[in-house]
Amino acid sequence: MEEKKLPFTGREKIRFNVPPFTGREYEYVRQAVENQKICGDGEFTKKASHWFEEKTGTAKCLMTTSCTHATELAAILADIKPGDEIIMPSYTFVSTANAFVLRGGVPVFVDIRPDTMNIDEKQIEAAITEKTKAIVPVHYAGVACEMDTIMDIAKRHNLLVIEDAAQGVMASYKGKALGSIGDYGCYSFHETKNYSMGEGGALLIRDREHVERAEIIREKGTDRSKYFRGQVDKYRWQEFGSSYLPSELNVAYLYAQLEMADQINEARLARWNEYYKLLTPLAQAGRIELPVVPEGCVHNAHMFYIKTADEHERQELINYLKERDILAVYHYVPLHSAPAGIKYGRFNGEDVYTTKESERLLRLPMYYGLTAEEAAFVADQVKEFYGR
Repeated sequence: MEEKKLPFTGREKIRFNVPPFTGREYEYVRQAVENQKICGDGEFTKKASHWFEEKTGTAKCLMTTSCTHATELAAILADIKPGDEIIMPSYTFVSTANAFVLRGGVPVFVDIRPDTMNIDEKQIEAAITEKTKAIVPVHYAGVACEMDTIMDIAKRHNLLVIEDAAQGVMASYKGKALGSIGDYGCYSFHETKNYSMGEGGALLIRDREHVERAEIIREKGTDRSKYFRGQVDKYRWQEFGSSYLPSELNVAYLYAQLEMADQINEARLARWNEYYKLLTPLAQAGRIELPVVPEGCVHNAHMFYIKTADEHERQELINYLKERDILAVYHYVPLHSAPAGIKYGRFNGEDVYTTKESERLLRLPMYYGLTAEEAAFVADQVKEFYGR
């Protein structure tokens, strides 16, 4: 159930994020403890995995300890080897690149689209070389990349597609769940995400032929999953792997939110729409820019951002809101400009939008439980800043 709050007076502090909480998390964690199965792949992990398989239509969902680990698992399944190149946007979290750098891969960054902040699909083909192994589209803010074009490029060049759908749970592209379109998809359940288990993630596997190997790698390189299903008499070390299983306690916490996924999604979309409506006059006056959701994309209100004139104006607005007890934040520093990005990767083509647009973007408070009054107050303060 949505958190009950006293009437908002404008004097309370508005946090940037509050982790989602429905009220049944305690009950489900208690059940996991009472079941005496807390190490992973218990009742709640099976329920959550099945929930995602039903929701996305993928062959298999494997819950993981983080989206970082889900992406690392995908990199192993993709057989990334030293020198292999992986095309991705620079405007993303470090895990998108780290997963492949750990395998010796080389991130090849290309420019983003200024409307969605997603990878510019028109820049991908020029970045392909004989070393290219995969394309990693990142669905920023839960708004889908142009997946038809990306999948066509991948098919023509025999490349894998690994979707970074960390922010994309409950979002879709032309009726297909984000994370289910490419060969592999990666979800995040970090405390800042729409559905959270503190730290956690999931790997979606589109094609059943890759499931068995994924289970082995996820289980320290053993066929332990087959053993528990009664398919082998004892489990053995089959190949290299690691421990990517989340605690059953974490997944029990998450499952309470999955049961209310539609309600949480609707509540977030309501706040997103209120922000958009209230700030549209500023956008029409040319003072700010608002998010763009292309036709065919159904987003999940993962975040609401605005774009200011430049980095200086953004910082002034951050300070202005902070003085009024509103926490608003900027997002990624483009990876290609970071020390590790320079060391391990390269930027292909021209950085027309990545840096410029990243320096203008400001995220406003957005979470399940944010009230209409609080969203209106935030919007009013933004309008007051520009009305000075």
